[in-house]
Amino acid sequence: MTEHDDIPGFNYEEMVEDALRGVLRRALEITAAEGLPGEHHFYITFSTEAPGVNIPDRLRAQHPETMTIVLQHQYHDLLVSQDMFSVRLSFGGRLETLEIPFSAVTAFADPHAKFGLQFQLGILDDEDDSDLGDFEGFDDEDADVLLHDPSSDERPAAGPGVGGDSGDDDKGGDNVVTLDAFRKK
Repeated sequence: MTEHDDIPGFNYEEMVEDALRGVLRRALEITAAEGLPGEHHFYITFSTEAPGVNIPDRLRAQHPETMTIVLQHQYHDLLVSQDMFSVRLSFGGRLETLEIPFSAVTAFADPHAKFGLQFQLGILDDEDDSDLGDFEGFDDEDADVLLHDPSSDERPAAGPGVGGDSGDDDKGGDNVVTLDAFRKK
């Protein structure tokens, strides 16, 4: 709870968080319908402990708190609803389905566009006021998985660091959005 929860009115922080998660939702909707254009690819970090996250037990054991996935060349069956998305990815040569509520996502980035968003889990409990260090210098080798090119029936390779260099080294300023500057402490 924040110190201003007892003040009647609007919870602007929650509204802004919801609007920013809408950017992620819309990007995934376009990707599900049309695929990823050009060199665009997404890093999505989420809390594996958040309510509604459905991932295989072996992945939860490997990633007990957070997990980062990359949507680039190797993903299957991307489905997007108002509150969550699901995708099939290859882990150790086995396709697994992950179901991730948008409320569990803590960060989203498109390195090709030099764009990123960072979200707060449980916006009302102010426990996570981290900065954007998660994505500074983040490249494809930092990802846990690389996902599928829908035009390919080839099974993706598995494991960390699949995919190599994104070729996005210092092409300009980063467009990373955070609400920390506007939060009342």
